[in-house]
Amino acid sequence: MRTQYSNEITPSLDGKSVSLCGWIHEIRDMGKLKFLILRDRGGFIQITAKAGTCDQSVLNTINEVSRESVVDIKGIVRKNEKAPNNVEISPVSIDIISKSGSPLPLDVTAKVDADIDTRLNNRFMDLRKPEIAAIFKIRSKILSAGREFLLKNGFIEIHTPKIIASASEGGTELFPISYFDREAYLAQSPQLYKQMMMSSGFDRVYEITNYFRAEEHDTRRHLNEVVAIDAEISFIKDENDVMGFLEGLILSIIKSAAECKTELDILKKEINVPGDIKKITYDKALKLLEENGKVVPWGADIDTEGEKFLGDIVMKRYNSGLCFITRYPLRIKPFYTMPHDSEYSRSFDLEYKGVEISSGGQRIHDYNLLVERIKECNLNPENFGFYLNAFRYGMPPHGGFGLGIERVMMQLLDLSIREVVLFPRDRHRLTP
Repeated sequence: MRTQYSNEITPSLDGKSVSLCGWIHEIRDMGKLKFLILRDRGGFIQITAKAGTCDQSVLNTINEVSRESVVDIKGIVRKNEKAPNNVEISPVSIDIISKSGSPLPLDVTAKVDADIDTRLNNRFMDLRKPEIAAIFKIRSKILSAGREFLLKNGFIEIHTPKIIASASEGGTELFPISYFDREAYLAQSPQLYKQMMMSSGFDRVYEITNYFRAEEHDTRRHLNEVVAIDAEISFIKDENDVMGFLEGLILSIIKSAAECKTELDILKKEINVPGDIKKITYDKALKLLEENGKVVPWGADIDTEGEKFLGDIVMKRYNSGLCFITRYPLRIKPFYTMPHDSEYSRSFDLEYKGVEISSGGQRIHDYNLLVERIKECNLNPENFGFYLNAFRYGMPPHGGFGLGIERVMMQLLDLSIREVVLFPRDRHRLTP
């Protein structure tokens, strides 16, 4: 229906006939001079109708149309230094494709603020705001950059089940569902399936996947359904090989976000691309926290406050927003994590500006050790029969990670996690 988007209309097209489609963002009636602001995916453009110049039917349609109605406008491009972007459209015809109701549930011009719940309840309209649309254009860009990095490095994309018979990682944070005549669960992650693929000879696999976690959080950084880039790599020497791939991936992602100049300008944001990522051990992290007044008992996970504190310390000391924390205590890591010794594991977390955005490490590839660790974690090996079978017939050394897209987005743009998901699912929200 259209010949161009609004951002493709330039003064160089002066005198050309064009067709534009979109939403009526604003209406200004000055008597004999009427202005419409048309909004489409490309941005905004001014439609200027003058009595005596335009056909009367065009003026009548402008009198009838309401804000946020969908229209098809045909007209002539005119240079005008006083118009936005020095160009406007003189309309030849305006057809109302879909008239909007009134009053609007949200003010798309952002002149009237709305709280986050009102916005999410009317997400279809919230996304019409350029600053909200910009968030999801950046999200699309970073996912494309992540996929491109992994494909260039020999990864094969896979898709694993989201309905499973037993816990992926142990624990009780599972959503049970009725599966015909038995109980099943929504997958916490593709972890077990990724590892099984290492036995297949694929060597390197990844999945852009959904995690489901039945955790009763009310924070700016937790949801019950999230998206992650999950990857697994065979024939590694140790966890440092895994960190090398993750470092390349996250730097590619941040670089791609920094290149979204139009969207960042709309959001009034700036993204700095870090250099190399600093590595510190869990013990060193606890020492840095203690030196700065925050005590975390050895063997405990670093909590939200501790992560934020540590992010500030790392930024001041190493001038970097990214930091690997390595060599976690074995007892706080999942059963499949490779031990370094009796106390420590070959695992890591990746922190970005004081928030954990990824965790991973080397996995156990020895069948007997894996069974032993499952038992030590108070789990029943019989519940993992399909998984353990893959370790009986030749499993290479391997490791992997999961990188949370929502966590990356919220730290890139300094937003809450519910703002960077189209339709967030938390403990209170199941619609829209």
